[in-house]
Amino acid sequence: MIRAPVPFALSALRPLFAVAIAAAALAGCATRAVDVHPPAADPAEFAGWTCSRIDDELDAVQQRAADIAYAVDEGTGSNILALGVGMTVFWPALLASRPSGLEAADLTRLHGRYGALRSAATLRACPPPGSEGAAAAASTLPLSVGDRLVYEDRGSPRLPPSAWALRVTALRSAELEFEVESAPRGLWRQDRAGNVLDAPGGSLQWQRLLRDDLVLGQVVAGDMIVAGDPLSRARLRGQVVAVGPQTVAEHRFDVAVIELFGDAPRSEAYTRVDGAIVVDRQSGVLLRLDLRSAHPSFAVRRRLMRIEAVPR
Repeated sequence: MIRAPVPFALSALRPLFAVAIAAAALAGCATRAVDVHPPAADPAEFAGWTCSRIDDELDAVQQRAADIAYAVDEGTGSNILALGVGMTVFWPALLASRPSGLEAADLTRLHGRYGALRSAATLRACPPPGSEGAAAAASTLPLSVGDRLVYEDRGSPRLPPSAWALRVTALRSAELEFEVESAPRGLWRQDRAGNVLDAPGGSLQWQRLLRDDLVLGQVVAGDMIVAGDPLSRARLRGQVVAVGPQTVAEHRFDVAVIELFGDAPRSEAYTRVDGAIVVDRQSGVLLRLDLRSAHPSFAVRRRLMRIEAVPR
């Protein structure tokens, strides 16, 4: 079953690990959601359900949990991501994101329901959730030589956007090569995990940050640099917080959402860097990069807006 795609959006980001640290600081007066055991839920409730219905309800439960965990002040519109149906979320990160109160109770209740649904799916020998959608994503890799990927770039939400464009010049078994058609122009070469091996001077580049076969909950670490400037370097760690088939720029991708946090030297001190990177797990193509930092080199919002395909 392939579900109707729902686009995801990343806006101003507030990393889960920071909220978890705040939760630890409040541990003396509140119980964190991650420390609350899920209330019991009976798999027998779903005994008569088909695999398709169980799969749909698993999606709905995870969607509701993500909405609760990532919702913050609506006035600022700052949530880490709005998940679309079909994504699989990393429950430990969801539970760590809310320290106490009604949100914690709702999350633990949903976690219990999720566990009961998974038990019911096992009893019925159902296939893994979303497996058909993932297969569809893998079979429709949307890149050919000559295709043009157009991104929207923003250094700040208050600044007007600019266009950043890549044209595919070569597709190899282990690498993809692009021509950057926006300033600074030059060669952009990446591996199939999404690491940038070559980039024009002045561009953000990450060479050993991402891994092949990204899976839910996986931890990554590496550097993000400004090409040609050895002093502009951020040391980052990250975790895969969501995976699954999604539609971006009217193309189907097998998405991995990786939350990032770290720091970068600035003058004689360090400044915080946090955000997220979203890549296609099949090709490593960048779908979204959102970074926040007082260091201007690491304050960027880059979003794939469209793919201008050459005639097939």
